Amino acid sequence: MERSKVWNNIDEQAMQSFCEDYRRFLSEHKTERENVAGMTELLKAAGARSLEEAAADGADLKAGDLLYADMMKKSLLVFRIGRRPVTDGCRLLGAHIDSPRLDLKQNPLYEDTDLAMLDTHYYGGIKKYQWVTVPLALHGVVARKDGTVVNINIGDKEGDPVLGVSDLLIHLSGKQMGKKAGEVIEGENLNILTGSKPLAQTGEKEEKEAVKANILAILKEQYGIEEEDFLSAEIEVVPAGKARDYGLDRSMVMGYGHDDRVCAYPSFRAIMDVKEPEYTSICLLTDKEEIGSVGATGTHSRFFENTVAEVMNLLGCYSELALRRVLTRTRVLSSDVSAAFDPNYPEVMEKKNAAFFGQGPVFNKYTGSRGKSGSNDANAEYIAFLRNLLDKEGIVWQTAELGKVDEGGGGTIAYILANLGMEVIDFGVAVLNMHSPWEIACKADIYEAYRAYKVFLQ
Repeated sequence: MERSKVWNNIDEQAMQSFCEDYRRFLSEHKTERENVAGMTELLKAAGARSLEEAAADGADLKAGDLLYADMMKKSLLVFRIGRRPVTDGCRLLGAHIDSPRLDLKQNPLYEDTDLAMLDTHYYGGIKKYQWVTVPLALHGVVARKDGTVVNINIGDKEGDPVLGVSDLLIHLSGKQMGKKAGEVIEGENLNILTGSKPLAQTGEKEEKEAVKANILAILKEQYGIEEEDFLSAEIEVVPAGKARDYGLDRSMVMGYGHDDRVCAYPSFRAIMDVKEPEYTSICLLTDKEEIGSVGATGTHSRFFENTVAEVMNLLGCYSELALRRVLTRTRVLSSDVSAAFDPNYPEVMEKKNAAFFGQGPVFNKYTGSRGKSGSNDANAEYIAFLRNLLDKEGIVWQTAELGKVDEGGGGTIAYILANLGMEVIDFGVAVLNMHSPWEIACKADIYEAYRAYKVFLQ
């Protein structure tokens, strides 16, 4: 079936402006904590109140009010109160703000042959060989025993040094080059080269592991942290550098973390920009999706349900039965990326059911793998409702599957929300280089996704 192209009828100026805002946000917020912090600043600037503040004040909520709550500073929920009673159900945009990366281990720093190294444990599904020889940065927090928390950002500020994982020179790589791609770089070899200069000697006794000691001295001087503080740290190793315009025509954006911030950011902007929706609007931006949506900050937690209950309580309509009814009357777009067709690798896609750059955001009726295992399989009636809604507003969209039937697969948060009785379908931006350090997305698709999310909330 021939689908329309977004480029045929697009507001070029509005698209470029939106995508420039997104490119800057993507560059400056590379972790889930940074995304929550940055979006919270924008919410406060827009006059939003935290749910905790509203509850303490006994707020009398009205249509258009903007509320937010976070879970451990790593997941975020935003509510825009609608004109209808919340008991009629809500409109929910759900995305995730974690991305594949390397995490420092709890005891990471060591010295080997006069080189200081940091030991890592990779997070999410990555091709490990893609993470060597590229400039990397450290982002995260160190919590000290006295309760203070130190923010870490090394490698992305002007004039910062960068770090990285070294690779074997081609001249000695005969055995390495004969390995399977999944074995070329082992997980335990993703060690970050951190320094080579020994600590200056101050006495006659030579410092043991002087290079490691020098790194610890730098951390102590610049951040006030000791080696023991790594035990209560969350430090992520991410690609260093800004997101960039991609292509001679500047039609794309290359950056780290498109999966899934290329959907999270337009979802967040949509709820900020739809001032007085008919139904109460919710934007759920969650952590841990790349490792199964587990833990207190993942979608499997009760954070979402508990927070909806708190909002209903402020509106004077909470009961356990009413909460269950609200959930089953809520319609959801699981705002997650899809795989774009790559002409370099056509063999993994079935063209009639593949996503293409420039043809708008993508509906994935189901994800999962092989026999739809682990999938939310959206019902036909809901898809018909969305087709009509978007077509009436002139939104360009497409449908796809995640590759050929037995080629592989993947999942999103859709099935978790569907378990609560909601109508859910995946709907997001198609991406190239997914889960690599530098992913690629089409500007026209990014902007059209934002427009579609607004229509859904309105």
